[in-house]
Amino acid sequence: MSQTITPSKLEPALAPNPVRGGQVNESSNAIGEFVQETLALTKRLFIQLQRRPSTLVAGVIQPFMWLILFGALFYNAPGGLFGDLNYAKFLAPGIIVFTAFSGALNAGLPVMFDREFGFLNRLLVAPLSTRYSIVAASTIYIITLSFIQTAVIVAASALLGAGLPSLAGLGTIALIVFLIVLGVTALSLGLAFALPGHIELIAVIFVTNLPLLFASTALAPLSFMAGWLQVVASLNPLTYAIDPIRYLYLNNDLTLNSIVLQTPWASLSFGSILLVLIAFDALVLLTIQPLLRRRFA
Repeated sequence: MSQTITPSKLEPALAPNPVRGGQVNESSNAIGEFVQETLALTKRLFIQLQRRPSTLVAGVIQPFMWLILFGALFYNAPGGLFGDLNYAKFLAPGIIVFTAFSGALNAGLPVMFDREFGFLNRLLVAPLSTRYSIVAASTIYIITLSFIQTAVIVAASALLGAGLPSLAGLGTIALIVFLIVLGVTALSLGLAFALPGHIELIAVIFVTNLPLLFASTALAPLSFMAGWLQVVASLNPLTYAIDPIRYLYLNNDLTLNSIVLQTPWASLSFGSILLVLIAFDALVLLTIQPLLRRRFA
């Protein structure tokens, strides 16, 4: 004896709309899964930091030592050498940006070690909604550490005589630090996927770290440099992050039209500086996209 089972007439009515409801649900689910995966991977990085806090401690102690040592080194510098700023005020913006830059440049090392120990391969074969959550987690982690270090440096420089910017100035500093860290972190993550091992990545970090510091306005103004170095410093992204922050330490009335940087070829306003930093971030992100797509394929 056989029976024929027919679908219930209620099933089509209960099924989601394949045109509208389905698309909305899939989109919201994809976003929710991306956020969940990013938060989980970010939590993993902070657990690693909790187990090895020396990374954060060293990242705070080193710029504090720079503030003290360089401040003492140029304590008897001729008056007017650094404009209207004492050297503590002049140095603080450079240390803030360079510390954030150094941390962002090291952003690719955890990913590189995950590659070498095989954990990254496990992530790549895991049923992630998008593998870009790996990159997003590393970016959030580095930006958070940069903000912590920046807060410590601002407080330490205030105690050493640099003063404290206004509340709006502190927000502007956070914006500038975010823009420079975003671009450099993306660049470091791109190198982590492109280079064969951590030895090569560390070599790139060592080769670029100090030269970019000295080829910027972190330690001396543009007018103090040789002509060719002024040109190099004017092409350095660090200079475009340092000088607006330095302007904030001298003025509380920063606007988009305020002239904050005098390059050999033009005078740049704060609005122009923001556009340069945004263009730098966009260029780096577009450059690493093909590499990430190949690696995540």
